[in-house]
Amino acid sequence: MKFFSGFCFQNEAKLFNEYLEVSDFCVAGFSYGAIKAFEYASTCRDRIDKLQLFSPAFFQDKNDKFKRLQTISFAKNQDRYIQNFLNQVKYPCDIDIEKYIKKSSPIELEELLNYEWDIKKIQALKDKNIDIEVFVGAEDKIINPNAILDFFTPYATIYFIKNAGHLLR
Repeated sequence: MKFFSGFCFQNEAKLFNEYLEVSDFCVAGFSYGAIKAFEYASTCRDRIDKLQLFSPAFFQDKNDKFKRLQTISFAKNQDRYIQNFLNQVKYPCDIDIEKYIKKSSPIELEELLNYEWDIKKIQALKDKNIDIEVFVGAEDKIINPNAILDFFTPYATIYFIKNAGHLLR
């Protein structure tokens, strides 16, 4: 199994153990890592049976003003931005995530804010018989759960988890 970490995260795969399929033919990612997992699966020549996207970073429904504000806030005070971000990631649970935190760069933030999920790439994965699973918390404060549902429903199995946030808890 290949796992890609989220923005400001490292080694957090165990947070998703109850959903994660541990297999040589599974690729998974959390949030920003879901983008990386998707891109990896799109270009990988090795066998992949399943792609698991946990709270995929999805900002296609946000305008340029929102994205610019995020970038400016990060540049102005990175520590405060990350602390606020992590508080929203944890909501509504009170899990200690400090051991999974790492510094992220403005480049990574720009990439995740401006990433466009490509329907043609998604369909190409489906055409290769890769099973796509998307997990999203109904109380997510980072992404819009309904935008995720609307976008991914035609292409993936969706697990919509009530009373859960970005960490699916």
